[in-house]
Amino acid sequence: MQNDSKHSALIVVDVQNGFTPGGNLAVTGADQIIPVINQLAHQFETVVLTQDWHPDQHISFADNHAHKVPFETIELPYGTQVLWPKHCVQGTQDAEFHPDLNIPTAQLIIRKGFHVNIDSYSAFMEADRKTPTGLKGYLQEHQINTVYIVGIATDFCVAWTALDAAQMGFKTYVIEDACKAIDLNDSLHSAWQSMLEHGIQRIQSAAILA
Repeated sequence: MQNDSKHSALIVVDVQNGFTPGGNLAVTGADQIIPVINQLAHQFETVVLTQDWHPDQHISFADNHAHKVPFETIELPYGTQVLWPKHCVQGTQDAEFHPDLNIPTAQLIIRKGFHVNIDSYSAFMEADRKTPTGLKGYLQEHQINTVYIVGIATDFCVAWTALDAAQMGFKTYVIEDACKAIDLNDSLHSAWQSMLEHGIQRIQSAAILA
């Protein structure tokens, strides 16, 4: 399978210290996908990185709600919000890209989750479903019609990014072996189900690297 590099983009989601072993919201084995992501990046002219970038008082942090613990949920004006351990706080080492991530060719970094009262999983749209990040316009201006998504975590930020991309009319692929999941209460299975129902294609890195 050859990607049409002129009209395709690779979106690398949240490969940060906070989501890799040793981080504040570490996903088991998430550092193991980084070499594959670095290899994949060589196959694309357009590469976008996303970076979780929370203020200390962010609404999604369990610490900021009395009597709440991580992974409980609360109701916010835009719906149910999972509460997370404090992670990827702006300017901290936890928020930095993992040192093994080596993609000097990336042209754009989309920072998300920096509005104190809105969480943001998707690279395209914040969780209120009204506040865009500007990524859609950037890709359209660069004549991109196909996106390949990799990174952390498959069942949250990767899935939300993929679903938005598909809904916005991009042909969307998720490269399964270049992603890692949190898998909270069977969230991985439901994320894949939802992605496949929306026409998102699940592929392996070998299809691009072959």
